Amino acid sequence: MRDDPRLPTSPGFWRSPLRGPWFTSVLGVVLLVGITVLFVTGLVSYAAYNPGLSPLNDKTPDKGILGFYLFAWPTNPHWLYRLNQGLHVTLGITLIPVLLAKLWSVVPKLFAIPPARSLTHALERISLLLLVGGGLFEFVTGVFNVQLNYAFPGSFYQLHFYGAWVFFAAFAAHALLKMPTALRNLRHVREERNDLVSPRPAEPTVSRRGALWFVGGGSLLLFATTVGQNFDALRRTALLAPHGGAEPRGGPNGFQINKTAAYAGIDAAETGEDVWRLVVTGRTGTVRLGRADLLRLPLHSSALPIACVEGWSTSDQRWRGVQLSDLAALVGYDGDPPDVLVESLQRHGAFRRAALRANQVADPRSLLALYVNGEDLSPDHGYPARVIVPAAPGVLNTKWVARMTFGDL
Repeated sequence: MRDDPRLPTSPGFWRSPLRGPWFTSVLGVVLLVGITVLFVTGLVSYAAYNPGLSPLNDKTPDKGILGFYLFAWPTNPHWLYRLNQGLHVTLGITLIPVLLAKLWSVVPKLFAIPPARSLTHALERISLLLLVGGGLFEFVTGVFNVQLNYAFPGSFYQLHFYGAWVFFAAFAAHALLKMPTALRNLRHVREERNDLVSPRPAEPTVSRRGALWFVGGGSLLLFATTVGQNFDALRRTALLAPHGGAEPRGGPNGFQINKTAAYAGIDAAETGEDVWRLVVTGRTGTVRLGRADLLRLPLHSSALPIACVEGWSTSDQRWRGVQLSDLAALVGYDGDPPDVLVESLQRHGAFRRAALRANQVADPRSLLALYVNGEDLSPDHGYPARVIVPAAPGVLNTKWVARMTFGDL
């Protein structure tokens, strides 16, 4: 089987003259840097959900020691989550051509026989299989989520989180095994003899450097058609992003959303001023506040963006409403606000209930917003009231708020 050039187990089956240690090493070094940044920003994004705060926020309850790095997510700078998630998603999309080119460059190794020639070789093959499978899984699930295509066999958060650890463990092992060789190959361009080089290469139609320019051009194209979802001035260039293109509509409420009021099942009959009441519970009991009651409280303004896990974000919007710390003071937490559980009128969905830490409640920019950009919230943006917190993921800025329970969670 190894000598039959008609079978992929034969080195003679793979005839591209582009394959070789230098080409593979260049791609590998790019991925070493890029995937490390992806992994770190992914963990930071996970920490921003405060999964250590409350089971409500924890979408990976069996993480065990994999949650060792969790910390109280800060509120400064207010654009922190926007930057982190924009970098994570945009870099992930940009690296797709590099990943595919790297997989193509080493595909003969997947069919090589015997499967293992030594213990080191066996470890390399195992890491390669986990690397290929884990890489494809992480990038495919990530792209699906970015495109708002939730066709997953389970929770995206669990699948992507555990998949990331498996993938990065294999990636780290593979990098440790191969990096010395890769650096040697980069220093000695003409040393092109190894099992990636075809014993009977076909005639070249492009140079290796030309192939790298082609891969880099593909990455640049994906970057240019994705990065604009993070900037209003460039949004029309984000052709591959669901929140690219023109604004969804005009007016003060004309900025991006993920879920409409209709999608969330919000009935206009339960959000009218004569019906809707905010229930606030804490140390001294419970108060019920209509919208008119909230408007009689001191109102404050904040300029904050909306930033979501899918990588899209808005510029700073001008919100106006009641500080969360003032609501905490109404139920016995004057000057020392605790955590808060926020519940929405939305009846279904993973984040219809969410918890915020005390430092988020205490920040003077954290509001129960009633207005945005000088007008009432629209139904799709959370009328009659929504939470807005600096640096928090979009799903923690709960819309259509019905109940707030202050206390240690």
